[in-house]
Amino acid sequence: MVPPITRQVSKEKWEAGTTFLDINLQDVEDCLIYDRRGVSSPFKSLYQHSKTVIIFVRNFLCYSCKDYVDDLSKVPRGVLEEAGIRLVVIGQSAPQHIEPFCMLTGYSYEMYVDPQRSIYLKLGMKREETFTDSALPSPHVKSGLFMGQIKSIWRAMTSPTFDFQGDLHQQGGAIIVGPGSQVHFCHFDMNRLDHMPITWLLQLAGVQQTLDFSDKPKIIHV
Repeated sequence: MVPPITRQVSKEKWEAGTTFLDINLQDVEDCLIYDRRGVSSPFKSLYQHSKTVIIFVRNFLCYSCKDYVDDLSKVPRGVLEEAGIRLVVIGQSAPQHIEPFCMLTGYSYEMYVDPQRSIYLKLGMKREETFTDSALPSPHVKSGLFMGQIKSIWRAMTSPTFDFQGDLHQQGGAIIVGPGSQVHFCHFDMNRLDHMPITWLLQLAGVQQTLDFSDKPKIIHV
């Protein structure tokens, strides 16, 4: 069986073209993910019967990930339902950190964790940051580096369980998969600011509208 092929797109080359990356979901389909109650399910359950946008965040204390999920929470449910897609966020902390992170960001869609980073590692996500001069800034990160890190440290110190809620060096990414093992798209973050713009990601998944995250989410019909 030929493994599915997905596209790895760097933002600076978005207009110029794409490079290709082989991703075999068979390597990760049986890896366990955990919900906020600690109940496990296989990774493949997320995409067996639907097209799913899956966002892997660095860790729940990461200020840029917090800002990104802040904007994910603003995606209207009707937009996802009309396109027939699921929206899922996966972190790499312990399950007890899911609920506080959802409350902090207002995120109401599905969220799970991969505490052993099994999926991150098997898919080949980066563990160190790489910065390039040509990289575009994330349109979703509103916090500056200094204040963002201060807020992250404060959240770690005031958490009931004082930990860093995941490997601080682990980078995240985004994939669009399903139904079945079909992989439509993949982006692996190079660094904490290298998030795939949400509007681009949703449009690749089949959303027809353009969302504006500059202030309040507005649907722009194109």
